Amino acid sequence: MRLTIEHRTRYAYEPPALNLHLRLKLFAPATAGQSIREWEVSIGGEPARPMLTDAFGDAEAVIALRKATEEVEVVARGVVETADTAGVLGRIGLARPEVSLRTTELTRADEAIEALAREAADEEGLLAQMHRLSALTAEALDYRPGATDADTTAAQALAIGSGVCQDFTHVLIAAARALGVPARYVVGYLHDPEAPLSETHAWAEAHIAGLGWVGFDPVHQVCPAETYVRLASGFDAADAAPIRGTLSAGHEEEMEVAVRVSAGQMQQQQQQG
Repeated sequence: MRLTIEHRTRYAYEPPALNLHLRLKLFAPATAGQSIREWEVSIGGEPARPMLTDAFGDAEAVIALRKATEEVEVVARGVVETADTAGVLGRIGLARPEVSLRTTELTRADEAIEALAREAADEEGLLAQMHRLSALTAEALDYRPGATDADTTAAQALAIGSGVCQDFTHVLIAAARALGVPARYVVGYLHDPEAPLSETHAWAEAHIAGLGWVGFDPVHQVCPAETYVRLASGFDAADAAPIRGTLSAGHEEEMEVAVRVSAGQMQQQQQQG
């Protein structure tokens, strides 16, 4: 499938920000089942190019805006050719899989998450256990925008019993690590013909011996297929964020995001966020 993506993020600062630094993980990689036909990233209308590739295989750029910045827009757009690999990514990056057993504040397992892991452990083989964990996560959470926020932990989301893709993914990652399975957070795009205007999507990847990294989407209860485009990964949502910035105290920030994913060639489109 050929997917066209336009991802716009607009920031506004009051008062204007000085010495603004942004880390961009907006460079879609070529992976198993994903070929990059066109891809460009710009900030304030100027091209942004990757400066390094981290141990997980994600390209990054760090942008410093020295002058007072009242508003800035970051745009990523391109065309990606995808194929269904049943979620199997294989190997990507140089980091050992065991690194992704590391927990974070957002993915720390509590007794309830460990109970999910124990229930899935009854399945035979890691692949079956991960599929079971994904199903258990979906059973435990209702998809409800606004029930959580960016700082909600996996344990808190499970206690609330609802959340969005970030929360589903954090719970699945935390439970997988409790099982001893290396797992990481993935951010990317999902093509839905019924909802061409959307936001970024999130899912998990777990390392399975003999297969490498395998994706699991606990929200939709599938392994990522040709309708998914992988952008970046990390230990949790904060680590994998497409854009992270550092802002001096005393400034207010407003952010607007508009994502368009469609099948076909890239067209010149203007999306008002």
